[in-house]
Amino acid sequence: MGLPSRMLGADEHEVLHTRTHAKALVGPALALIGTGALVGAGTAVIPSDYRPFGQVVVLVLGAALAGWACVRPFLRWRATTYSLTNRRLVMRTGVLTRVSVDLPLWRVTDVSVERSLGDRVLGCGTLVARTAGEGVVALRDVPEVQQVQRAVTEQLFGELQAAPAPGGAR
Repeated sequence: MGLPSRMLGADEHEVLHTRTHAKALVGPALALIGTGALVGAGTAVIPSDYRPFGQVVVLVLGAALAGWACVRPFLRWRATTYSLTNRRLVMRTGVLTRVSVDLPLWRVTDVSVERSLGDRVLGCGTLVARTAGEGVVALRDVPEVQQVQRAVTEQLFGELQAAPAPGGAR
């Protein structure tokens, strides 16, 4: 699912659409496992005098913890998308309040990639677009960031032509 057609201008088409890398879900997945373990242990150690009310309290607290530590980050990950059209770079975020940042390609002067060791292992990185007037726009945790950089560069400068061999030989 890319940008809705109502967000595209005349003669504008989407070139690329992605969301942040799935590495953002590792922490919530571990939190869900830990929450399940805590709820299981918590319901097991409730004294028989406090059952079943005490077990219900533990379950409700576990559900609240799972919602805060697991569902909220998942929804944030799901709602954050990056799109490239033939005219602009669009970042959309927000679950309840939707924020859309549009960066016209004609304003972009430089596109670079930043990748830590962990990002290189996972195949993601930060795409940094520098503009003439607004400064720097960083898209974090972009999967296959080098391919995205190539796509942005091709939209900015057209298909990159192979450089001729030195000395004029072909």
